[in-house]
Amino acid sequence: MYAVPDLTVPEPDLARSGGPASLAMGLAAHPERWWSLLNYRTDTRWYRLLERTDQHEVWLLSWLPGQGTDLHDHGPASGAFAIAAGTLTERVVAARTGRPLVEVTRALNTGHCRAFGPHYVHQVINAGAVPAVSVH
Repeated sequence: MYAVPDLTVPEPDLARSGGPASLAMGLAAHPERWWSLLNYRTDTRWYRLLERTDQHEVWLLSWLPGQGTDLHDHGPASGAFAIAAGTLTERVVAARTGRPLVEVTRALNTGHCRAFGPHYVHQVINAGAVPAVSVH
């Protein structure tokens, strides 16, 4: 089993959280709402804003094999991302006062969702051989 950093939401709570995870999962499960917008770029990850309100933004991202992010912090924001197609690999790093640094790497397949709280530090990459799509 994985060591789960404190800043994540347990999987059973994702769909009923009413927050970023349920929004991301709901959109990822309905490709008819975004499939015609989807694009892939060989030079960089492609992304498009799907929705913006005073409370949230929703982004559609495509990932060709080998494309990914650097290790990054989401600052004070909470968020989530759901895998709509393919597989992405997430590397999570969590520093906790008085405890050793925790680093966990996991593959996230179609239908999986990761929710996180403020100051969540992670890296996401398509380490597979086929394109992937995610909703953030």
